[in-house]
Amino acid sequence: MQVRGSVQRSQAFLFWLIIGRDVGQVGPLSGKGDVKRISSEIKIGISACLLGERVRYNGGHKRDAYITDILGRFVTFVPVCPEVELGLGTPRETLRLARLGSKIHMVTQKSGADHTASMNAYARRKVAELAQLDLSGYILKKDSPSCGMERVRVYDENDVPARTGRGLFAAALLERMPHLPVEEEGRLQNPRRRENFLERVFAYRRLRDFFASSWKVGDLVRFHTAEKFLVLAHDAAAYGKLGRLVANAKGPPRKKLATQYEETYMTALKKLATARRQANVLQHFAAFLKEHLGPEDKKELAGIIEDYDR
Repeated sequence: MQVRGSVQRSQAFLFWLIIGRDVGQVGPLSGKGDVKRISSEIKIGISACLLGERVRYNGGHKRDAYITDILGRFVTFVPVCPEVELGLGTPRETLRLARLGSKIHMVTQKSGADHTASMNAYARRKVAELAQLDLSGYILKKDSPSCGMERVRVYDENDVPARTGRGLFAAALLERMPHLPVEEEGRLQNPRRRENFLERVFAYRRLRDFFASSWKVGDLVRFHTAEKFLVLAHDAAAYGKLGRLVANAKGPPRKKLATQYEETYMTALKKLATARRQANVLQHFAAFLKEHLGPEDKKELAGIIEDYDR
């Protein structure tokens, strides 16, 4: 083999193995055993300002070069700006979240105009519309009172902020589509979180395409066989739970089975894969090769996996 200690090569192999497929071949195994290509478009909802649209409160934008120039080559974006679509215009008075009594309101900073009810109503309508587009993911604008996913400033009665809020539109989106891969553009600057988000986007697409087909229990077994080690790299408990679910697949109604599988599968992938878990997966794969490798090759392969783990 002559690749002893080549950690970079083992990492490249690991990436191919764990991701499992390139962006053109990411479908589940078909009944004939070959790999299906994803036939549907990869559509990702996104805060419009991140694409360079001048929809910010000050008439500006927050174009993100990684999103537009790199990720944009592989997906179709569906831009949304809740505040503009609500009719607040550009430029506009700054909005913020404020705690009034026991509830969170969206109000303008200077005049105090309350847009909570109208934004909530819009968000419900818009999210229902987006659900019909069969999105594969969503990228939100961080810190936004409408789109922020987490740690959005909420001001108390003394005008003191606490990072405890979630944008009103983001809240409606996550409630309606809890398993949809969602991230903020700020968190995508972290390489591990960015990799995790992309992994979930393509995994979600594979899953949705599979359950949209006329699948049978045998097809689910093949799909799970192709996906289970990906799950193991993220969550060993979910790996076991999905295995039991598939083993007993003939019992529950198909719709219930699909719902349970999707929930467990997508929740597991939210956990960041670690080198230790990935090394565990590689050790599983190494076991498949034991009949094909000599003693020295087995030793060398084990050493490469140990190198990666360290």
